[in-house]
Amino acid sequence: MSSVKIYPLGDAAIVLQLGEEIAPEVHERVKAVARYLEQHPFTGLVEYVPAFTTVTVYYDPWLVSQKGELAPYAEVERHLRQMLSQLPASAATAPAQIKEIPVVYGGDFGPDLAFVAQHTGLHPQEVIALHTQPQYLVYMIGFAPGFPYLGGMDPRIAAPRKQVPRKVIPAGAVGIAGQQTGVYPLETPGGWQLIGRTPLTLFDPQRESPSLLNMGDLVRFVPITEREFASWKEGAYEH
Repeated sequence: MSSVKIYPLGDAAIVLQLGEEIAPEVHERVKAVARYLEQHPFTGLVEYVPAFTTVTVYYDPWLVSQKGELAPYAEVERHLRQMLSQLPASAATAPAQIKEIPVVYGGDFGPDLAFVAQHTGLHPQEVIALHTQPQYLVYMIGFAPGFPYLGGMDPRIAAPRKQVPRKVIPAGAVGIAGQQTGVYPLETPGGWQLIGRTPLTLFDPQRESPSLLNMGDLVRFVPITEREFASWKEGAYEH
């Protein structure tokens, strides 16, 4: 943690930059910092936001300053540097949860599968095979509530974003943008190439844990049929 960069973000937030590139080892540092802040919140902590290479810490300047007695930014920076000094170089973590995401590929469920196949010079079935082969790491949740940014996609199926984004993408749509893949948790505009759709609800504010996926989870996509999709939606699919 000795190479961590710390800098302000406005007058009520501070950024810890834990690496320069998206990589599993940097992700482990991000998780370690997030876990520590979750277990040891300091007075005035509002929230922390983990991302690919950073953790942004938002704080209440008035509470941190002990009602004007201390300089808030300096106090938060001091606390975070002390935290970093206490974090072990490597810490044993519980095995990540592996979550299977059933997906209907192609057709009305994945209208851009043909484009991805044409762009990559592969058969649609080869695109599906390569998309379902890896075990993806959830690096972060962002863009929309519950939207997972996944690492580990085979670069052979990378495809550019659409030049003109769709105004409406259905919840559950599985897409590719560049060398990333992800799942839209809510109906929203977007420009990713849609190759399939899952019947699972990725975000539900009524659940105890609203987001189905969390940073650090592992994801595996599993192809299903349209009939299985309908049964899943109706709650009749046995899985």
